[in-house]
This record gives sequence, structure tokens and C-alpha cells, in this order.
Amino acid sequence: MISLSVAVVVFGVVFLAELPDKTALAGLMLGTRYRAPYVFTGVAAAFLLHVVLAVAAGSVLTLLPHRLVQAVVGVLFLAGAAVLLLKKDETEGEGEGEGEEGAGTPAGRSFWKAAGSGFTLILVAEFGDLTQIMTANLAARYDDPVSVGLGAVLALWSVAAIGILGGRTLMRFVPLRLITRVAALLMTGLAAFSLYEAAVG
Repeated sequence: MISLSVAVVVFGVVFLAELPDKTALAGLMLGTRYRAPYVFTGVAAAFLLHVVLAVAAGSVLTLLPHRLVQAVVGVLFLAGAAVLLLKKDETEGEGEGEGEEGAGTPAGRSFWKAAGSGFTLILVAEFGDLTQIMTANLAARYDDPVSVGLGAVLALWSVAAIGILGGRTLMRFVPLRLITRVAALLMTGLAAFSLYEAAVG
């Protein structure tokens, strides 16, 4: 049975962590060259595969002793929060001047080319990414692979859609630094809770 509360928590954490990442930019770049529905189909398929792999990895962690899993998950969440806070803004300066000329070009008419480009780009770029590791951690934390998988995939699809449909406009109104800090704060809170559970058993 799907837990709505778990799915919502996972959605919020993954969404905020992925929004400042390269996915929005990748979607924006592809969206200027191909038709948005075609690009989204490929990107969504790649993210679905990533989430399945991450949830499977997290489910394996649940076979370990509970206190050990909570300690490992807590440390990994802290590491993830540190990565978010310390990494440079990857989006600054990237994608400048990319876009206008390809927005309405005929290249966007091929479904397989557009979907294949989206699938390949996301499959390679996001493999082993912070949000994939985070999804595995959340799967281990909640021991609810379906709810975690649903929340994570919806979050990733949402970020991809935002990027494809107008990520650049959003970034003008919402500072990426603020989004990054909110995501890091959420991850720190999850880390503290996991470490507390590991300590008290």
C-alpha cells in the first residue's frame, strides 16, 4: 500500500535537491531543439530507470541491522547536505545564448531523435548523481520502496518538465542558492532524525 506521507516527503526532498542541479538546464537545452512532449518522454523514461535502480539499492540496505542502516543513512544525508552547500552553482554561465535559434527548427519533429536524446543525456548525466543516492537512502530510511519510488520519480519528472517548459524563466524569480539551502536544510534534518534513531535504537 502506498503511503502518501512518505511519497510527499520524498517528493519535497528530491525536488528541492534536483532543481538547482543540471537537470533543469539539460531539459531547457533539449526543449529549445526538440518538441517538449518528445523530449519529456525520453527524459521521463531515463529517470524512471534511475529511480528503480536507486530503490532497489536502498531495499538491499534494509536487510542490514536497523540501527546500522539508520547510522549509515544519517551520515549519507549529512554528506549530501554538505555537497549541496559546497558545490559551485553549475547553472551559472551555462546555457547562455543557447536556445533561441533552435527553438522552432525542423529537427524537433523526429520523436525518436528527441526522445532518444533526452533519454541518453539524462541516463548518463544523472547516473550516480546526488538525488539517485538520496533516493536509495530514503528507500532504506522508510523501507517503503513503492512510496519512495513514486515520490522520487514524480519529483524528477516535475523538475524535468519545469526545465523543458521554461526553467530559465523560473530561475529569474527563484534564486537557486535559496533552493539549494532549503534542500540542504531538509537533508540535515533527515540526517539528524536518522542518527537519533540509530542512537536510541
